[in-house]
Amino acid sequence: MHPYVALARQTIEEYIRTGKTPAPPAPLPPNMKSKAGAFVSLKKQGELRGCIGTIEPVCENLASEIIGNAVSASTRDPRFPPVSAGELDALDISVDVLSPPEAVDGPESLDPKRFGLIVSAGHRRGLLLPDIAGVDTVEEQIAICRRKAGIMRDEEVTLQRFTVERYR
Repeated sequence: MHPYVALARQTIEEYIRTGKTPAPPAPLPPNMKSKAGAFVSLKKQGELRGCIGTIEPVCENLASEIIGNAVSASTRDPRFPPVSAGELDALDISVDVLSPPEAVDGPESLDPKRFGLIVSAGHRRGLLLPDIAGVDTVEEQIAICRRKAGIMRDEEVTLQRFTVERYR
């Protein structure tokens, strides 16, 4: 198991069982000292069970970013009830580490298998990670991001793309 996924799993298990958030590993491994946005995704029997993350880093290091997002994905995703202790063994956990977002001129610069997408209009933003099962076209990717952000079809938007390193 990759150390990022192991950290997310340990965090979720400790938080669900005790209500306590673990501290980052000490000493901090070199690959966890950098800063980056990260998403923690939970699946149960192949179905999404939680997914929360940060587009850009908000913590002092990647370990803290993963820990915070693991707690949120397991207890604060508004689409799902909090994970119960009885579900812990059934969870498949992945961690996506995001590259910094870059502006794109239009859909021709996108590829839903390679790039994640951020669609923005004013203060509203919708994000979709890359390579999501069932999302095969740029049009689907943009439509999902618009829905997530509450952006209507006819509203002008800005597009940003990013890549991820996905760990399972």
